[in-house]
Amino acid sequence: MLNAPSQAFPAPGSQQRVALAGRSKVPLKPGRSLMDWIRLTKSGKDLTGLKGRLIEVTEEELAKHNKKEDCWICIRGLVYDVTPYMEYHPGGEDELMKAAGSDGTDLFDQVHRWVNYESMLKECLVGRMALKAFAAPLKDICPRVPEANELLNGTFPKSENLDSSSKDIVPSYDWFQKDDSVTVVIYTKQKNMNPELVIADLHEGKLRGEVIVKDYSYLLHIELSFEVHEDIIVQVSEKVGKVEFVLTKREPLPWKTLGQPLESHNSFVKRTDRGLCYRKCKLLSKENVTHDTRLFCLTLPPGTHLQVPVGHHVYLKQTISDAEIVKPYTPVASSLVSTFKSPSCSDKTHIFFMIKIYPSGLFTPVLDSLQIGEYISMSNPEGNFTTLQTEEVEELFLLAGGTGFTPMIKLLNYALTSINTLRIAKLMFFNKTENDILWRSQLEQLALNDARFDIQFVLSEPKESWLGKQGRISSSLLSQFVKRSKCDSKILICICGPLAFVEQGIQFLQDLGHASKEIHCFTA
Repeated sequence: MLNAPSQAFPAPGSQQRVALAGRSKVPLKPGRSLMDWIRLTKSGKDLTGLKGRLIEVTEEELAKHNKKEDCWICIRGLVYDVTPYMEYHPGGEDELMKAAGSDGTDLFDQVHRWVNYESMLKECLVGRMALKAFAAPLKDICPRVPEANELLNGTFPKSENLDSSSKDIVPSYDWFQKDDSVTVVIYTKQKNMNPELVIADLHEGKLRGEVIVKDYSYLLHIELSFEVHEDIIVQVSEKVGKVEFVLTKREPLPWKTLGQPLESHNSFVKRTDRGLCYRKCKLLSKENVTHDTRLFCLTLPPGTHLQVPVGHHVYLKQTISDAEIVKPYTPVASSLVSTFKSPSCSDKTHIFFMIKIYPSGLFTPVLDSLQIGEYISMSNPEGNFTTLQTEEVEELFLLAGGTGFTPMIKLLNYALTSINTLRIAKLMFFNKTENDILWRSQLEQLALNDARFDIQFVLSEPKESWLGKQGRISSSLLSQFVKRSKCDSKILICICGPLAFVEQGIQFLQDLGHASKEIHCFTA
């Protein structure tokens, strides 16, 4: 849960490094799976030795518990005794020990901020950190909390904690109404604003609107004064950076105020400091892609506006044995060939996922058992890839292992329809057997339809009749595949798959002389 980034590529502090580290695992002893941990937490055993009593923990006391046989960790002000969890941690004991006896919040957020640690470690809770006495007056260190009965009219957010460069981009909001509608306007001051940077949820009379401004998140969170219809219209003026939420009144009554503020309303914080928001999405369809991989189609609630950018992922959340389990997945297009028309033709209400089902796993069998019409929670998008990385790219090389193919689908769509400079797009797709190849016929059809695209399949366990490439990712394979057609071509190499596949691939690419800035790692 507290895996720290490795010291190899990518560069220190990069999100690519985080993605790699977050997936690092070590072999666990028999009987130490996630389900075994859940069973232990429900056994009634006193895991902290405090007999259910919660205590206040000072920094001095926390620091004493820094050994494997006695390990306390603080996350967001809550202290947990993770000693009994050591053998169950997928990242190994040594990774947990990096935060032993200290505040592990930053380390946790680097790689697993989406994990519901409160649920996972609730039986390990020792108590809260003791508050320090500050010399500064309370008003100078605590953000203003709106009064319960405060009513809203347009305003600017508080921004005392922002650096000077960030204060110049702080959004503001206002609202106006007609007889049948209310329009909330956010002025972002950001040119090239686009719908993918806006996430809106209108549910049970509450409006939550989030706008991404560079590395920051602006949040509008309001309990509306009167009832509105569930659907919401989101309009974005890209050139001036204006975002509008248009709500339809249920009754043609004049509103004196927009409503009352809810948690974190009118706040502007670092994007990584904003907690994930989930909404329940309905399972619309489920179909087989291969013998062990399904294509799931979820539909967004009627009051939700959410578009997942190219190369970004979301988290799916399920409650399993009273514990919330969360897994990251990259949405895909509904089809490879039919969607390669125009980027403006994409479906805005359905989200597709290509997910491999592991019969002995904890999460995917439950996901596979969902019936049509049932619901699963889905988070806001996350990711560090931007289409700016593809600007003026002439040659795109994609390396995918198994379901590491999923981020490549929307990237291929974008590249072949929107990158004017693109001359070559090549995918080397690694699998065990022919039966494991995802969307093989569609990939082959795409290669026939677009002369710029080339697909190469590589199998590690082929049948004797296989005439294509064989083996695993290697320097010799990559040296032949990742070749500039011109010595000065601008290239981008993207890689995704199992951790060992990605780490080996990056090392081979670097050994072949490719610069770090030419390589991007995806989280599948």
